[in-house]
Amino acid sequence: MRYTFCALRGIDMGVGMAGAVSLRAVVEELDALTDESTAYLNRATGELCSLRDDEVSAAEDGDPDVIPDWLEGGLHRIREILESEEWLALPTRFDIHEWAIMDRFARSVEDTDLQDELADSLRGRGAFRFFKDVVHRRGIQQAWYRYRVEALARIAIEWLDESGVAYVRDDEASAYGAQPAHQAELELCPPNKMA
Repeated sequence: MRYTFCALRGIDMGVGMAGAVSLRAVVEELDALTDESTAYLNRATGELCSLRDDEVSAAEDGDPDVIPDWLEGGLHRIREILESEEWLALPTRFDIHEWAIMDRFARSVEDTDLQDELADSLRGRGAFRFFKDVVHRRGIQQAWYRYRVEALARIAIEWLDESGVAYVRDDEASAYGAQPAHQAELELCPPNKMA
């Protein structure tokens, strides 16, 4: 059985900006995306919810003969997410361009032999698997994971700003490159205003 995953991950700052979402939570949601799912953010509450494509199709079809029993209870919630202007779709895996992140990482490596090996792994079929094999074989998993999460944080920040969603950069978000690690207090970040 598969249930729709929704979790309240927003933070009520108590200063008139209820619903400011945690940057860390958005990064985690982006990190957990699959090719068959889309994550949504409620701009009013900061709630995040991931929906699988088959759940969305079942809710849109509305044919009770094709709706699985386990999904019936969640149809109202899925339709609410899809039809409400308060719910915004986060960037998808396609929007994130995982291959481009891997390519930038490969080019950022100072060791030219390793840089060449990573670049070579990105060519042709099976690039994702070959790249990850090189990362593991060469023992650079931590550097890769840190780089990837920092890239996801930049994508999240850009999307939040463009969408006009307030967010907080909490001390845990610093691990995602969101702010200097020594800055532990919460900082309220309203969306950037375009001039």
